Amino acid sequence: MDSVGEAERPPGASGAMRFRLLGPLALADGPDTVVLQPSKPANLLAALLLHANSTVSAEYLQRAVWGEEQPATARAALQTCVLRLRRLFAKHGVTGASIEAVPGGYRITAAPHTLDLLGFREQVRRAAGLDRDPEAELCALRDALSLWQGSLLANVRSVVLHRDEVPRLAEERLRAVERVCDLLLGLGRCGEALVDLWTATRVYPGHERFHEQLIEALYRSGRQSQALAEYRRVKGFLLEELGVDPSPSLRRLELSILRGEDLGAAAPASPRVIRGETVLPAAPPPAAPAGVTAPTAPAAVTPAAPPAAAAAFAPAAAPGTGPVPAVPHFTGRAAEAAAMAARLTAPPAPGPEDHRPLTVLVSGAPGIGKSALAQHVARLVRDAFPAGRLLVRMTRADGEPRTVDEVAAEVAAALGEPGEGRALLILDDVVDADQVRPLLTPGVGIAGPPAASAGGFAAGPDLAVVVTSRMGLGGLIATHGGWVQRLTEFTEAESYALLLAALGAERVEAEPRAARRLAALCGHFPAALRILTARLLTRPGLRLTDAADWLGDDPLARLTLTDSPELSVTGLFDRALGRLDPRLSEAFERLAQGPPELLADRDRGPEDEGGVPEAVRERLADAGLLEDGPPGPYRMHDLLRAHVRRTARIRDCRTEKV
Repeated sequence: MDSVGEAERPPGASGAMRFRLLGPLALADGPDTVVLQPSKPANLLAALLLHANSTVSAEYLQRAVWGEEQPATARAALQTCVLRLRRLFAKHGVTGASIEAVPGGYRITAAPHTLDLLGFREQVRRAAGLDRDPEAELCALRDALSLWQGSLLANVRSVVLHRDEVPRLAEERLRAVERVCDLLLGLGRCGEALVDLWTATRVYPGHERFHEQLIEALYRSGRQSQALAEYRRVKGFLLEELGVDPSPSLRRLELSILRGEDLGAAAPASPRVIRGETVLPAAPPPAAPAGVTAPTAPAAVTPAAPPAAAAAFAPAAAPGTGPVPAVPHFTGRAAEAAAMAARLTAPPAPGPEDHRPLTVLVSGAPGIGKSALAQHVARLVRDAFPAGRLLVRMTRADGEPRTVDEVAAEVAAALGEPGEGRALLILDDVVDADQVRPLLTPGVGIAGPPAASAGGFAAGPDLAVVVTSRMGLGGLIATHGGWVQRLTEFTEAESYALLLAALGAERVEAEPRAARRLAALCGHFPAALRILTARLLTRPGLRLTDAADWLGDDPLARLTLTDSPELSVTGLFDRALGRLDPRLSEAFERLAQGPPELLADRDRGPEDEGGVPEAVRERLADAGLLEDGPPGPYRMHDLLRAHVRRTARIRDCRTEKV
């Protein structure tokens, strides 16, 4: 058994020993510090301190100490490590903390004044309460950041901790640094912000928010050429190293600089929204991994949602028009993507000039991945659209459709001057044909020829338009032409590929049967799979088999992210059903009580379909809520059927109580 290897020093008399995690693992008593040597007990101490005041399972601790490949004697050796740490505490007079054996594992007690990680989080929370006083908030955050003393856990040789825990801690620090720079910009202290930002952008070259702040600081300091040079540098890095374009906020900032616009006063106390993620002044501590149980929370900890989940299917936080964002871990839809790309980049057919834009309609059920496919294809064909590719939100946050005039004005402003070549628009989440038809009519909306057009802009480039909608929009195709791509749920292979891309081959291929079961429980719905992977990414120690058992108990209730209630399968379906005429909604509920496949043989009457006439079923199919067979003309997806039945049961129970 290797020793802790600490330096010899007299035991502290005060009992005010402080543990340090935010740097090399160490014990400190005033100015005296003992940096622990790499060892198995050091791994154990780090794992316990990272989850101070929580029960940490013996299984998790064994993996943190020895890795995934553990010796047969790991449990007995773990007890020996605990004993050696207790002796270390006694040697150095550590009386304010103890390692307790509790059912299932161990727990160490600590407080903000005895553990720098807890002290940092307490200071960040205190700073968040000072958002009305930027100077005081800035001072509190700098005090918090002063607790970081070098490379995180540099003397801890645990692959598990460096893989699963260190990135979470680093993210907490980065959010605090972001906030400090926001405050400095808001207070007009751009020179101070530049000192921090030059370092941050070089240490974290893929962290776009730091680049955005640096460019803003340079521009506000009167260094326009340097600001544009920095934008070009980060744009080149993102394209060459990551294969993505700069974020919409970076693109908007570049456009403002090129135009020489006044950015106005920064507002440091306001939360920012970056790529769909709300970055608050203070970030909450990360969710505990599997095997760690907080004393006041259940063992099944619900994680926070990463931006990838939001980008996949959630409604926009606010309407707007901007550059097309990347879709994280896009998989599947290879045939559909290739067909759409070929259609959008094909040369125009010979014949009389037609000013109507080339239109592709992507339709399908809620959560089926329409927006993700459209955005992915837009990136595939970017070279064919030098005038730009814009994502246009067609609904507000509350689901209400936006007006034609509003959208046309936004697009005109975003596309800029004519003569730059073709542009591609994604009209995302169109509610009905009437909402988009004027936009595609020559001389009326955004589709006019290079002559003035009422309601649009005076002279626009040639356009191609991708429309995404839950509706079939057959009337639009009949009047304006176009090509339709109807999406259904993923195949088993596509679902498995998404899990591989999001969770990593090592984790998925270790439990392929469980991975396939998880995909089936999600109904092979892309949105449900995105929520699932978001949860699993924040629980890296959770076995897929255990996750499948847990999800199988109540998939609808558990395919949600509790810190973002709108990111849930039930919320997605509720928003879709909320758009229905009440009579259609009632008919859909009746159909949900029937068999999974809604057959409509000629010798069967409407009563065999829950009394729902064929014309009503056609309208429900057009709304993306029913799909073609086999073997009949209609079927209802199992996940959607389960949601409708569950909602009806809850409503009926409430009615009975009344």
